[in-house]
Parts: sequence; structure tokens; C-alpha cells
Amino acid sequence: MSFAVLLTDGAIRDLEEIYDYIALHDKPGKAEYVLKKIEQGFASLSESPQRGAYPKELLCLGIKEYREIFFKPYRIIYRVLSNSVYVLLIADGRRDMQTLLQRRLLED
Repeated sequence: MSFAVLLTDGAIRDLEEIYDYIALHDKPGKAEYVLKKIEQGFASLSESPQRGAYPKELLCLGIKEYREIFFKPYRIIYRVLSNSVYVLLIADGRRDMQTLLQRRLLED
């Protein structure tokens, strides 16, 4: 069974910001490479969305609704609902993830 993989507006914004940052501070080819790898990561969720780990920042709060996969240092946070995978957040894991996850996932 294949799952539809959908990006939220926030995840689309995250991708654009990551691309722009890398293109500005590194080579544009590097930005294309990173974007492609991240897209391959979340596209692979269509076949096995349950493979991701629970984000440790949420697990310590007892929250098991969200999962994550990595293209280091980027973390792709998503939620599986019915036959769909919703990519909610794509962020550099070196950021303050506790605050970012709380603001993006728990306060909406």
C-alpha cells in the first residue's frame, strides 16, 4: 500500500529557506544536491512511513504522534494519518529543536 506524501505550507517554506541559505553561503549546486536528497527522503515515506523514529524532544513528553527521518544534519518531521504522510517540518537538527517543535507542532 502506497501512502500519499504531502508537504504542509510550513515544510515548503522550510525547504525554500534551506535552499536559499545554502545557495547564498555555499555553491548553488550544493543547494540543489541537498534539496534533492531531502526530497528523496520524504518521498521514500510513501512506501514505509512507520520506519521513522519518534523525535526525542516529543517522546520525553509522551507524544508519539510524530516521527522523523534524517538527511543529516536535517530532520524531517512528519505525521501519518490514514493513508497520507504529512511532512510538517524540515530543519537543521543543530537548531533549538525543542522550541521549534513546540512552536510548529504543539501550538497550532
